[in-house]
This record gives sequence, structure tokens and C-alpha cells, in this order.
Amino acid sequence: MVNDDKIRSAFENKTWQEIKVTDSWQIFKIMAEFVEGFEKLAKIGPCVSIFGSARTHTDNKYYQMAVKIGELLTERGYGVITGGGPGIMEAGNKGAFEAGGKSVGLNIELPFEQFHNRYIDRDKLMEFDYFFVRKVMFMKYSQGYIVLPGGFGTLDELFEAITLIQTGKIARFPIVLVGSDYWKGLLEWVEHTVLLKEKNISPEDLNLYRIVDSAEEAAEHIFRFYDKYVLKPNF
Repeated sequence: MVNDDKIRSAFENKTWQEIKVTDSWQIFKIMAEFVEGFEKLAKIGPCVSIFGSARTHTDNKYYQMAVKIGELLTERGYGVITGGGPGIMEAGNKGAFEAGGKSVGLNIELPFEQFHNRYIDRDKLMEFDYFFVRKVMFMKYSQGYIVLPGGFGTLDELFEAITLIQTGKIARFPIVLVGSDYWKGLLEWVEHTVLLKEKNISPEDLNLYRIVDSAEEAAEHIFRFYDKYVLKPNF
């Protein structure tokens, strides 16, 4: 089993030469991903990232909502960034692509499930080996997050953004959760257990995200957030 081999390998004694060579080349691979990402994404202008499950089918209501969100954002001059894969990611790219907007895909190479969708602009598709490099690109070049139902990867992106805003590591930007039925249980746990019972966060942290139930509400929250700062897309 591949997984068993990886576990055994972690406990093997390695020579200094093996460690030096392996780790040094890994550093260069990581640097290359950062450099390519910065060079490509610095030119794209204001964008909003759309997150959600790669397993969502085209007949799912959230797929259709993500398509509409992509269209609405494009109409106001925003580009759309997704993880580049199928499901909700495909839907967000599709909405932007078919509406003539900028459609960006930050794809991650995985042994299963993930392959880039066909609605990404050819010059705006990037392939990543490292999740953490990809997350930096999302965070650095997004003016907002719209998060539809998804799994562990979606939750990872959501809580990373909330944490960085909460701790002041990045400036605040709008985070929108789509689908109150889906998010209700998680957010009730955050409020009642994390905040009220254990006091592990502050009351104002609950204001770092907004819950909506339509594509129009999701896009409008992004627009309202930046309208008050008199910020407009510059292309």
C-alpha cells in the first residue's frame, strides 16, 4: 500500500546527504510555484474566490447558484477565482467564462478526484503541488470569499481566512456562506460551544462572515462591502 510505504519511510534513518538533497530541491519547487503564481495573478485585477465541493453535480441547486454568482460578479467587473476543479468550482468558472469575465483556476494535483474544468481562461490556469502555496494565492489575490457547501478542503479555506482576519494578519474582506441549511449546525456549534461555553473566540468574531441563501444576496454583499469604501474594479 502506498500509504503504508509513506508511513514507514517517515521513520527510516536518512543520511545527511539524502536530507540535504531532498529538502533543497523541495525548496526550489516551492519557490517556483510562488514565483509563477505571483507573476500570473498580479495582473488579473479585482477577483472574488468561489469555494465548494468538487463532488457537486450539475443538477444540484448549489451548482446552479454558483453559476449565477459567477455571472453576477462578472457583470460588475470582478473576476472569479476557483480551485479549478469540477463541481462548485466548475460552476463558478462557468458563470464567469460564459458571461465574458475573467475566469481563474488554481488547480491542485491530486491522485484522485481533481482535474481542471474547461471553463478556465487558458492563460489563467495554474497547477499546484502544494496546498499551502495555493492557499497563499487565494488569500493574496481575492477581494472576497463566497463559500458554498463543501468538504474538508472548503472548511480549510474558510477557517484559514477567518483566522487571518481575526488575528489581524490580513485586512478584512467579505466572507459569504451560501446555504443556511448546510452551515446552520456548524455555526451554532461555533456560537454556543466555541464562544459561549468555552470562550475560545470573541463575540465580534461572529461578524466576520455573512450567511445568505441566494446568488443575488451573495454577490450583493460583496458589492456593498466595497461600495462603502468607494472601491471599484480597475478594468
